[in-house]
Amino acid sequence: MSNSPAGQAARSTDRPDAETSRRAPIRTFLRTVDGIPVDSVYEPARVVYDASAPPSRDLVFVVAHGFTGDADRPHVRRVASALGRHGAVVTFSFRGHGRSGGRSTVGDREVLDLAAAVGWARGLGHARVVTVGFSMGGSVVLRHAALHPGTVDAVVSVSAPARWYYRGTAPMRRLHWLVTRPEGRLVGRYGFRTRIHHRDWDPVPLSPVQAVPRTAPTPLLIVHGDRDGYFPLDHPRMLAEAAGDRGDLWLEHGMGHAEHAVTEGLLARIGDWAVSRAG
Repeated sequence: MSNSPAGQAARSTDRPDAETSRRAPIRTFLRTVDGIPVDSVYEPARVVYDASAPPSRDLVFVVAHGFTGDADRPHVRRVASALGRHGAVVTFSFRGHGRSGGRSTVGDREVLDLAAAVGWARGLGHARVVTVGFSMGGSVVLRHAALHPGTVDAVVSVSAPARWYYRGTAPMRRLHWLVTRPEGRLVGRYGFRTRIHHRDWDPVPLSPVQAVPRTAPTPLLIVHGDRDGYFPLDHPRMLAEAAGDRGDLWLEHGMGHAEHAVTEGLLARIGDWAVSRAG
């Protein structure tokens, strides 16, 4: 992969030669509208030998990872590899994560990071863009589609919360400690490579369930495991109800939470869904 220096962050409007972008991976820093450099990776669709499931040359997936993830984490790379059998893939690290700048706002201003990645993916010449988000990233893809209508062709939200400030499970109580306490943010910085902003939300951003109706008419897929330790099944059901007939809900038997829990088979089904529904 080619690397641009961190001090020379590329804007999301940069567009390399279209033919080159279809052949070789690219790594660069995108600049969000509020000035945050976002470490981003583009990978063209992988060659497959199964004629029944060829990759879609005009389709690109933009993957939004969960909290404490980043573009180089093995679970994120595994997702990218699986989706790459169906189309090109853009992965990136949210602000405060990995090599990206800034500090995490845990789903608020991360919408701007996703917007930069989507704009870059579109600028690389792909006619169809599908966002696929996990946990925190699952909430971000919903809010992005609501706040930036018409910029994506389909949305997949995996293991996402429906509402903010949920503390009904032990993992979510631990996460709130990590985010809200000074000692928790130190653990996040040095234990999880995640730099967390110390300020509370002001104003409180649009919640995922409030965002869903505003994503219309974009096709929407909600995926959730029945063994998710973070968010119980009322969360995906609330999101699906808000989407109405436009949304598809997959409740996966035996599945836990987010990228770590998705199987190769489920990722293949998500890829198939995106190829058939996007655009």
